[in-house]
Amino acid sequence: MLTIHVCEASPETAVVADGAQLAAVGPYEALAADHPRARVRRWPGILTPGLLNPYGPELLEQAYHPDPREADRLGTEPIFGKRALALLGADASARGASARRGVQRMLAHGTVAVAGELRSRAALDAVRGAGLAVAARPPTLPGPASFSPVPLVLLPSLAPGKPARFAVFDVPDRAGLVREGASTCVATVVGGRLVYRGR
Repeated sequence: MLTIHVCEASPETAVVADGAQLAAVGPYEALAADHPRARVRRWPGILTPGLLNPYGPELLEQAYHPDPREADRLGTEPIFGKRALALLGADASARGASARRGVQRMLAHGTVAVAGELRSRAALDAVRGAGLAVAARPPTLPGPASFSPVPLVLLPSLAPGKPARFAVFDVPDRAGLVREGASTCVATVVGGRLVYRGR
């Protein structure tokens, strides 16, 4: 089934997803005319190629992401340092669950690719399971590990025949995305599947 994704602030950059691939990229009106039977998903903000998060090892192997059931004891934010290592060292299932929760947080921030050498099976399985692309790490990292790193790293432009991998941010333009950060994500699509949708 073909699906057209179009955003209010960027109707000139709509996409047609055909399963896991992009069938077409262009202005919404033209795509709708060329694909009249396609389902249409309308989003606020702008459609982008999605983000590369360069902090894969730091966020997925060196941080512990608390389960919501642990919030009263551990809070809801990632835990780093010795405390994280102690929690991750508890057992393999804790590492796997933490990595999966970390990947979900990445998806909620428009991440469609991760960089950095992942060595643990838990992190690799979580990344593969979500369909995230793995990319080369930039030569220098700008600051501490974050789900909304500064500067944001957008992937190359969307094009027909490329994977249906993109993110939608509820901002008026790319300058707004830079200013407000990746927490403005409202949808992330990986492999043609809607893997995150904001509330």
